[in-house]
Amino acid sequence: MSTPNFGQPDRVVIVGGGPGGYEAALVAAQLGATVTVVDSDGLGGSAVVTDCVPSKTLIATAELMTDLSGAPELGVSFEDHEGDSADHVVVDLDRVNRRVMKLAADQSADIGRRLEREGVRVVRGFGRLDGTDRVVVELTEGGTETIEADAVLLATGAAPRTLPTAEPDGERILTWEQVYDLTEAPSRLIVVGSGVTGAEFASAYMSLGIEVVLVSSRDRVLPGEDADAATVLEDVLKRRGMEVLSKSRMESVTRAGDEVTVTLTDGRTVQGSHCLLALGSVPKTAELGLETAGVVLDEGGFVRVDRVSRTSARGVYAAGDCTGVLMLASVAAMQGRIAMWHFLGDAVTPLDLKQVSSNVFTAPEIATVGWQQKAIDAGEIPAETVRLDLAGNPRAKMQGVHDGFVKLFCRPGTGIIIGGVVVGPRASELVHPISIAVAESLTVDQMAHAFTVYPSMSGSIAEAARRLHHGPT
Repeated sequence: MSTPNFGQPDRVVIVGGGPGGYEAALVAAQLGATVTVVDSDGLGGSAVVTDCVPSKTLIATAELMTDLSGAPELGVSFEDHEGDSADHVVVDLDRVNRRVMKLAADQSADIGRRLEREGVRVVRGFGRLDGTDRVVVELTEGGTETIEADAVLLATGAAPRTLPTAEPDGERILTWEQVYDLTEAPSRLIVVGSGVTGAEFASAYMSLGIEVVLVSSRDRVLPGEDADAATVLEDVLKRRGMEVLSKSRMESVTRAGDEVTVTLTDGRTVQGSHCLLALGSVPKTAELGLETAGVVLDEGGFVRVDRVSRTSARGVYAAGDCTGVLMLASVAAMQGRIAMWHFLGDAVTPLDLKQVSSNVFTAPEIATVGWQQKAIDAGEIPAETVRLDLAGNPRAKMQGVHDGFVKLFCRPGTGIIIGGVVVGPRASELVHPISIAVAESLTVDQMAHAFTVYPSMSGSIAEAARRLHHGPT
């Protein structure tokens, strides 16, 4: 048993320094707790150090390349110093990757400085539970430290999934955490996996001028996203030159010198210079002392939590990818905040996944929030739907945007907006008004009556809302 802590601030120990961990630490410190963060991977976790921040920085360069490819339509051309037409733009992948990793390191350092300002202690090492009120840390510099806790938050994250038949070597066969070590652009990149991660990297590298083959075990890319949105994206990728192998399941990946071979279960083979594995994630929950502390895991090894981030063990909470709830940095951060609000007695609202907005950073982007078409079609909730293609939007015409749409879902009768989809450039920004509408139960009439700028992409959201209006009967 830990030493009683009567009359003293609550002691919170957080294992993991990713969004779920550091955001929880900031809340706990704000509410007067004594907070210790045990960090083994770098503050910010995979979201900042190896995953979200690096990938979206890479994608920012890819977005610029996508914009440049549409320049001739807008009357912009490129010439060399002699006035001759320049037929292509070259990307220096080594320079891009060095910028990517510098930004990630800078962001991690910013988080460290913020935690220090708020009085949070950071311990470098691998932490594991010793019961429910004690964390034992194997310190990075050697030795161990035992930290007493009134509450523990597990925020250990997840790692890229690999297979025995497709082992990464960090040079030609890569996970999404290893691509930033590339100093030269692949001549032909095979991306295995057409979920969000696979689609994002395939889209980005193709925009950077790299030949890409996307191997998808399903009948379309992004099987978990809105079907209309996924169809638009796949059409765009194919039109730009990507080879998409649908209903093609990987059997193995092998390397011979500078060539990799992806063998499919039907016997076909695909050759390339590099292979990127996007096979999903596995939780980092091993060797944490969870079972002996009474923390229940599901069949996939993820920590089971309720909507206020409690595990099955009293005083032990969990947040982020190790819970498998929804693998988004924003969800991890909210789970961590909710855990601390709950433990420290502040006002708390349980996690509501129907208010989560998410985005696929492809070209075009796909943003969603709230209830979606699949659930509506399955009869899980009645809804009216409208879809407006961006090709009819005046701002889209001016910018040379031909692909994408806005889709709104509302409840029959009341007109309350319950969800939406945006496909197009900067959809991650454009979805925000729909996210507000879902969170605040606004109606289509309220959305339609708010002014939008003319011309603007957001005008299509207001127009979609107007089309869902029902006059007096």
